[in-house]
Amino acid sequence: MGEAGKGGRGSVSFRREKFVPKGGPDGGDGGRGGDVILCADRHVDNLANLFYEPIIKAKNGSHGKGKKMAGRAAANKTVKVPVGTIVWQAEEQKRPTPNSDKSRAGVQRPTPNGTQFAIGNQQSAIPLVDLVRDGEEFVLCRGGGGGKGNVHFKSSRNRAPRQYTDGEEGEQGYFVLELRTIADAGLVGYPNAGKSTLLRKLSAARPKVAAYPFTTLHPVVGVMELPGYRHATIADIPGLIEGAHRGIGLGHEFLRHITRCPLLIFVIDVAGSEGRSPVEDLQNLRKEIDLYDSMLSSRPWLIVANKMDLPNANENLETLREKFPKTSIVPISAANGEGIDTLKEALAERMMGDKAVSSPIKGGQAPNL
Repeated sequence: MGEAGKGGRGSVSFRREKFVPKGGPDGGDGGRGGDVILCADRHVDNLANLFYEPIIKAKNGSHGKGKKMAGRAAANKTVKVPVGTIVWQAEEQKRPTPNSDKSRAGVQRPTPNGTQFAIGNQQSAIPLVDLVRDGEEFVLCRGGGGGKGNVHFKSSRNRAPRQYTDGEEGEQGYFVLELRTIADAGLVGYPNAGKSTLLRKLSAARPKVAAYPFTTLHPVVGVMELPGYRHATIADIPGLIEGAHRGIGLGHEFLRHITRCPLLIFVIDVAGSEGRSPVEDLQNLRKEIDLYDSMLSSRPWLIVANKMDLPNANENLETLREKFPKTSIVPISAANGEGIDTLKEALAERMMGDKAVSSPIKGGQAPNL
């Protein structure tokens, strides 16, 4: 919830000085209330701070004073949010019961106090703003104007007015802030496919790596160096499972982060170490992405066949190539570092021709989708 500050009240005052017993009205105006402003900052990578501050409230303006002194305007309340934050208008609703069947026409967002908000159909709803530039600002709620002092109400018939006006109420409302990570490429795959290990090899990022599913619980963005003093950002998206588009597993919580990635990198456990078929894994991942957003299916993509150091990897790799003959497949072993240089060359070849690739001058800009 955002709540701007209220304007200060106008003053009722009369000039009273030595030898000026009836100097007339001199009540000053009230100060303006503070605005609530969102500012995109590339040094912020999550919205966790808003979880502990669900109500963003600016201060009220000061009241007017005598001698025609206006009240002090309140300082604006500026909240830093990650680059890639989308702001939606929301309506407060009662929290549904756990067994209630919620229609997918409305998207629910929980808050720390248990209240949920609906923003309507996410496919058709228009966001208030999409903060995709570092330093971009958006006034979420504007502060109220200050009230008028009695100096404004004097006339030839009313020489000693006692009228004044209260300050205007500041704007307020309920909003949903949604983060969609901005990156040049996104790693997509099942849990334990080796995405985090691969990101460690491609960049200086150090995501958590462990031998159990869903080790990665939030997107991690790494920076890969490219020739010509350029760089590209790669996002490690938490593992997807079948039914992710319906919210199963981590579901919608992280599928939205790949909507901004111009290139999708499907990381496949080609050895089938988890007891699954690599071909079926890739088909299921492509299906989940298409069901979530059909536009994602038309994005450029390539396959990274990971875990080539394990048994059955070579046989499954040939099957994968037969099933997807027109798609680039790069065999690697992220754990041993085999094939990483070949993968870097393939990514550099694709990204160097893309205007969305970050440079030292235009770092942090959004992909031109």
